[in-house]
Parts: sequence; structure tokens; C-alpha cells
Amino acid sequence: MTAATTPLLEEEQSYTARHLSVLEGLEAVRKRPGMYIGSTDSRGLMHCLWEIVDNAVDEALGGHCTRIDVTLFADGSVEVRDNGRGIPVDIEPKSGLSGVELVMTKLHAGGKFGGGSYAASGGLHGVGASVVNALSARLDVAVDRDGRTHALSFRRGVPGVFDGEGPKAKFKKKSGLVEAGRVAKRVTGTRVRWWADRQIFLPDAEISVEELHARARQTAFLVPGLTVAVRDERGEEPAEEEFRFDGGIAEFTEFLARDEAVCDMLRFEGVGHFTETVPVLDDQGHMTSAEVQRELSVDIAMRWGRGYDTTLRSFVNVIATPKGGTHVAGFERALVQTLNEQLRETRLLKNGDDPVTKEDALEGLTAVVTVRLPEPQFEGQTKEILGTSAASRIVAQVVRKELRAALTTQKRAQKQQMRAVLEKIVAAAKARVAARTHRENQRRKSALENSALPAKLVDCRSDGVDRSELFIVEGDSALGTAKLARDSEFQALLPIRGKILNVQKASVADMLKNAECAAIIQVVGAGSGRTFELEAARYGKVILMADADVDGAHIRCLLLTLVHRYMRPLLEAGRVFAAVPPLHRIELTNPGRGQEKYLYTYSDAELHKTLRDLEKRGKRWKEPIQRYKGLGEMDADQLAETTMDPSRRLLRRIRVEDAEAAERVFNLLMGNEVAPRREFIVNSAAEIDRDQIDA
Repeated sequence: MTAATTPLLEEEQSYTARHLSVLEGLEAVRKRPGMYIGSTDSRGLMHCLWEIVDNAVDEALGGHCTRIDVTLFADGSVEVRDNGRGIPVDIEPKSGLSGVELVMTKLHAGGKFGGGSYAASGGLHGVGASVVNALSARLDVAVDRDGRTHALSFRRGVPGVFDGEGPKAKFKKKSGLVEAGRVAKRVTGTRVRWWADRQIFLPDAEISVEELHARARQTAFLVPGLTVAVRDERGEEPAEEEFRFDGGIAEFTEFLARDEAVCDMLRFEGVGHFTETVPVLDDQGHMTSAEVQRELSVDIAMRWGRGYDTTLRSFVNVIATPKGGTHVAGFERALVQTLNEQLRETRLLKNGDDPVTKEDALEGLTAVVTVRLPEPQFEGQTKEILGTSAASRIVAQVVRKELRAALTTQKRAQKQQMRAVLEKIVAAAKARVAARTHRENQRRKSALENSALPAKLVDCRSDGVDRSELFIVEGDSALGTAKLARDSEFQALLPIRGKILNVQKASVADMLKNAECAAIIQVVGAGSGRTFELEAARYGKVILMADADVDGAHIRCLLLTLVHRYMRPLLEAGRVFAAVPPLHRIELTNPGRGQEKYLYTYSDAELHKTLRDLEKRGKRWKEPIQRYKGLGEMDADQLAETTMDPSRRLLRRIRVEDAEAAERVFNLLMGNEVAPRREFIVNSAAEIDRDQIDA
């Protein structure tokens, strides 16, 4: 027994060089796709599309391309075509491969490594096209150059020829371009069509046309004069959208701004230089370090509005940096410093006042910050954060100079606008200080430590957060019944009177002055806004309990607006619910053994269906059928049975799947702009499903 197991133990304990594996070229991409595209779900699939689109955009940035077409085919493939110069088709001396095959099969190969092909580009690591190729069941490239169309196909990164359409066609390995036809000499461009490899990507991964439209619109804003067309052939009828904007980022900022402007559009432009040490190849192929002079251009469009939300978009060479980076840090630092200096000079801030913060300066601001430079340093292939340190200094210099000039202008109209901006920022600072004071004075650490809870709160005995529930109840009449119906061990009640303040249109200070809003925030006990701490919430569930009528729906909408604006983590954690009280009670006169005497229905349609079923079964009921006009009409046992007993009640969970889309809906339905809301109501009144009114 011992002799038989000894070789196995020696094998398990040995660890030598033969156990090491080396992944070369595109094999590494297929083995670890997440390193290159982030994930293998829809987000990764979209990233592959951006890699190819960005290559075409780089041609547009260089002034060589005026149109990009993106087509989503019914068979799941995607094609990106441009009228740029076309990928080089001549032979690269060191590898012996054509430019097309080199770009598509070799990592870190391309025209963006200081060779002078691109002054500024989005593709920086040279892995975009080759990664897409490696993760495609089939990829076809066609290049128009020098009066000819040059073509080449690949299967999972291997060049060759397919004998038919689609990725399932018979494939034969073959290197080298094929001449597929002739075109006019002035016609140039590149077409790339690929089928994602379902061995790599999840079955439900797909291209989002809404996200594609947003990216196409964004690109058209950032590259004035460029036309980006998107065609979706996956549905019954092909749908096509075309985007072109000649106004640049100023027009982009106007598009993003949702509120009334306090000042005209401000446009800051400037150029800075910096020295960077980069590795370069010498004539002998050796890697050496060299000092390189770089130029960084800054272009910023911004304006303050009367709203309270901040919209700040940042880009590097047309690539979005959603998580910011050094350029955004420089913009924000210079903005705050310059505003504080001007506020002191104009005496809007006294000597003893605290300086305004970044949150104050950004309140109501809509801005687009763009920089262009060769070979920017990003944190990772997904390019979400700019890391080039010099960008912070140069952007700050440009903002400080241009903003100072705008704030000290002598032009009468602009001077009044800048004064309004400064007063708005000071008002934001005062509201922040008032909110902080309120939170510090009103937030309780526990039920025993603070006796300042609202007197109308009917608290529960348990202090266990996971099980405890807070019912926000409409009206005192419903409160009386709910007191008798609740389980006082873990169910707390907070009554509100009528309709609370619409906080989407009100300032923080107005919200804090409102007794109902302040009481709700105080009872939840976790703060509000940016300082909201989900772990500090006193209740595991917050349940909105209002009448099942239009007024009740309006009250729920106002309460959800308060939660969404100031306690959003509760929504994101799925801890906010809407109680669903019944509309009718049917009292059976001849219930069978084991059958409930009372049946409840929640809509007129359900009532009619239930009555038909009872009639078929020979069951009789007492007329008239009771219809509840409000929660106060229910007896305590009825309310407990239908709405409050966890084992029998029906709750509707309120979730936020897309925070940005939810914000747009709240702005539309509850914001200051009346005209868009009226248009929405007129156009959609007949389509709304009242059963989904809380969804």
C-alpha cells in the first residue's frame, strides 16, 4: 500500500519548470479575456465594438475620415466601416507580414507608438483590433487603397479563407492578403466585420443599440463634422440613426444640461507642454530611454444652471474617462481655488467664513472636459482613468487663467451672470453647512441614545435591523387601525399628513425645513445625501403604505422622490417596498370546509375574474361587495391579514436598475420643467399600466 502511493506523492510535491506554461500571442487573450476587455458579458462585447470604432475615430481625429457606419446584422455579426486612409497593405520588413495581418494578429502592433501616424489617438496599447480578432469566431477585413480592395479573413485570430458566409463555413489556413476587386483611386477606407466567439462570450451577451446610439452621439459631438451612422437589422424592420454635430463640445454641453442656465456657455481652450521619458527602439532594435517633448491641448465647455445636480463628462482623445483622472483633478482643483479667490475679493465670503468646497462649486454645473495628447497613460486597457501626471498641471493652468478672466470681465451682461454664479455657489455652501448642522443635531445613534425622535413615531420593541420594518402611513385615520394591526415586536409606524414636499424641485434647505421630510430622514437614522450611511439605517425594510387610489399613488411618488434623491442606497439595496392594499372584500355566504370566508382582490379585473370563478363553483356572496376607499376603512384584522402580516401580505419591491435612467425619469416627472412633463402626460396617458404605477 505504501509502496504504491509513494510515486504519486512525489509527483504531487514536485514543482519544476516543466509545470510552467507560456501563453504567446493571441492565445493569452483567449485564455484570459477579462484582462483585455474587462468581462465576457454584454459589457465585454460592447468593449470589443468600441475598440474597432475607436480606430475609425482616430482616423477622423487626424482629419482623414468624415464618416463611420456601424451595422448590427441579424446573424449577430457587427460591421464597422470608415472612409479613412485604410490600414496599410504593404509588407512590414521585420515580420514579413502585411500591415493588415500584423495589426490583426500581433499584440502591441499599430501606428500609434510614436511613429508620427497619429498625433492623438484613443488606441494606445496596440491590442484593440488583435484582441477583437482573437475573440471572434470569424473576422473579415476589407481595405480600399491604391485603387484596389484588399481582403483577409480570420478564425479565432488565425488568418485564412472561408468558402462561404458566416463563421460555420469551411475554413482553410492561409496567410497574405487577397485582391478582392478594384475601386476608384480616390476611394479609401476600412471595413471590419466580425462574429463574436460564443466559446468566449456568455450566451446572453449582446450589443445594446441604446448604448451604441449614446456613444455615436457622443463621438459626433466630440469630433465636429464627423458623421456616425448606426443601422440595426436585428428586428423585423431595419432601424437607422445618423449623428452629426458641428457645434462641438459647446453643443454637447447644451445637450447634457437639463436645467435653466444661470450664465452663458463658457469655453476654455489652451495648450501646455511637458517632457516625458519613454522607451524607444533604436536602429539596432534595442530599447532605450529618451526624453520626448509632448503637447497637450485643453478644450472645456461649461455652464452653471439653476438645478442642483452635477453633470461632468471627461474625455482623452475622444475616449471617455468615466472615472476621471488627472485632467479632471486639475479642472476641479483650479475651479475651487479660483472661485474662492474671487469670492474673497468680492466679499461674498467674509474672513471668518469657511471656503467653498468642490461640492459647492460643482452644484448645478454641466461641463465637458477634453484633452488631446500623444500616448496618454491610462490605468488599464479599459481606459477609464487618465494617469498622465502633467495633465493635472496644464488643465489647472488653463482653467485658472480663463475662469479668472471670465469672473473679472467688465462686460455688463457677463458681469451680472458671473455675479449670479458666485451667489449660487455661496448659497450652496450655506445650504451644505445647514444640512451638516441638521444631521449632527438630529441623527440618532440608537433608539435609547436619543429621545429627539418625532413624537408621532410609533416605534417597535426590537432593535434588530434585519427583521424590523418601518411603515410610512398616509393619514392619522389609517394610523389608528395600523397600530392595532401591526406586530409591535418588529413593526414601527410613522404617519405623514397628506402630500409631502416635492424635493426634486426644492433645495436641500427647503427639504430640511419641511417637517414630514425631516421626520422621515430622522427616523430612518442614516443621514441624507452624500453622507447617507446604509449600515446606520434603523430598519431593514421601509414600506410605503398609502391608499390604492390616484392620491395614494401620488403620495408614493413623492415619497420615492425623497428616497431617490436623499436616501438612494436604500433603493439600491432593495430595502424600499410599497404595500399593496386590496380594493375589494368578498364575503362568502356558503364557504366550504377549509375555505376562507373572506376573499380580497386588488383590481377591478381581478374582482370580475374571481366572481366568475365563484359563480362556476356555485359559491354565493353577500351583496354589495365592499370596496375600500382607503386604509382607514379596514378593520385591524383585515389590515393585518391583507397588508401587514408578513406571511400573507403582498409587497412590491422598488428597485433602481439604471441610476442614470431613473434620474432622467425623476427630472421629467417631478422636476421644474413643466412643458416636457405635460407632453409626456398627454402622449402617454392612454398607455400607462396602473398595475405598474410603482415599478
